[in-house]
Amino acid sequence: MSTLSAKTPGWLDWHPDPSRPAFALPPGTVDTHCHVFGPQAAFPFAPERKHTPCDGGKDDLFALRDHLGVARNVIVQATCHGTDNSAMVDAVPASGGRARGIATVRRMSPTPSCFGPRTRPARTTAAERPRAVV
Repeated sequence: MSTLSAKTPGWLDWHPDPSRPAFALPPGTVDTHCHVFGPQAAFPFAPERKHTPCDGGKDDLFALRDHLGVARNVIVQATCHGTDNSAMVDAVPASGGRARGIATVRRMSPTPSCFGPRTRPARTTAAERPRAVV
């Protein structure tokens, strides 16, 4: 088991009691860019990361989404996790169908975790590139 990293100085923590918006969001509102950060005990941060955030896992994200009145969200892979999409891939099915995910995949990665084993050379045409909705 690895030692947990301290967050980058100046990085904001999750607010323990955020206020509700002063107006009601329209029905079906989608947050089109949000992240899950760890928790790093379960989903370690990448050694090559440029910053270390505080933990903000799927339960924190879904609680904030519901508190703000957002119907659905798109979880974008956080750079602090590099190309290990595990935290995002764990969060999407836990959303009960209310989230989709956008993964980060290295161009030369032999086995991108969200696409399965590579069966083509790295250079392909746009029509040949693998597509997946997580």
